[in-house]
Amino acid sequence: MAAFQTAQVVLLYGNLQYMDNDNNTVSPSSRRERGLKFWQVARRVCQLAAAVDISFFFLFHFLGSPILAWINVGSVALYAAAYVALERRQNRLAIALIWLEVIIHSALGTIMLGWGSGFHYYLLMFIPALCISSVRRGTIYSLIVGLWGYYIGLDILMWFIEPFQPISSGALFGVHLFNLSVVFAMFAYLSFFYMNMVVSAQRKLRKLATVDSLTGLFNRSHGSDLAENEIARFRRAKHPVAFMLLDVDHFKSINDRYGHEMGDKILAEIGQLIPAQLRTQDIVARWGGEEFLVILPDTGIESALASAERIRSAFRSHDWKAATSEAVAVTISIGVSEMCENDDRGSVISRADRALYRGKAGGRNRVEQGEALEQ
Repeated sequence: MAAFQTAQVVLLYGNLQYMDNDNNTVSPSSRRERGLKFWQVARRVCQLAAAVDISFFFLFHFLGSPILAWINVGSVALYAAAYVALERRQNRLAIALIWLEVIIHSALGTIMLGWGSGFHYYLLMFIPALCISSVRRGTIYSLIVGLWGYYIGLDILMWFIEPFQPISSGALFGVHLFNLSVVFAMFAYLSFFYMNMVVSAQRKLRKLATVDSLTGLFNRSHGSDLAENEIARFRRAKHPVAFMLLDVDHFKSINDRYGHEMGDKILAEIGQLIPAQLRTQDIVARWGGEEFLVILPDTGIESALASAERIRSAFRSHDWKAATSEAVAVTISIGVSEMCENDDRGSVISRADRALYRGKAGGRNRVEQGEALEQ
């Protein structure tokens, strides 16, 4: 009889799956991966629920409720049908069969044993299941009202009829406590599940808001915020901070010759190459198409120039063919500037930018220092 509480988890996850499948903000690969994992679990749950129903077939015979015992045989058949539907990827049919089993089984358990058995508690689990489903809001309201009517009707019915298959008061008390405990545990689990889901969604949104998807580096917006933080720290504690502006040489020619897919591979590789030459506290952001900004906290101009030269040398010696499958030569030009007292974010990066283009004009594959700012 208690097999259907396990199935409630399937119902809740099932609605989440449909919600994801209809939600364009979830990537197809993410939906596919989560879907495969979910339906594998769903098949195992069908097997487990059927096994529990088989055990309850013997238990209810022992308690003197043969009708309930045979009802469990019907439940086993529904779970078997749901399992076959899952194997055939008829997922909506499988969820419908499990919903049917839960609704009928909870009602029959209440009618057979009485309201005191607590089987009606499981109907309450449909409320969160409906609220997270992908159906229209008006339909959700209608289904919740229908569920309320069904629940009230079952309650009123039990005021006027006696249980068809009553069991001893001790056994009824045990069944009631069991069902109450299971529903309590399910609501607690569901709350934790929702909390984890929300936290996970927040992390993904935070990552989307701060990270460039191609290179894995910070995006320009977040890079600007981090630059402002370091500038504020410079003004507060007078810790030096240097900036690099880097631009891939002849990147348009690479795209034109090898295609934009090759260009994306190079940019993705750069997303790993630049940070590998720097300290963990240094900040790297994708500033434009093939342009990158590096923020070097607690770093003066001489150390910044040395770091820039290390990056430039790493580009020249890097095995680009291993990453791109083409013997392409990739070099980079770098402009470096140090934060001065009269600087702001725009001026210090602008000086690095002018140094960068001096390097471009001087033949590329160069490191240039920004002009000194008069104090």
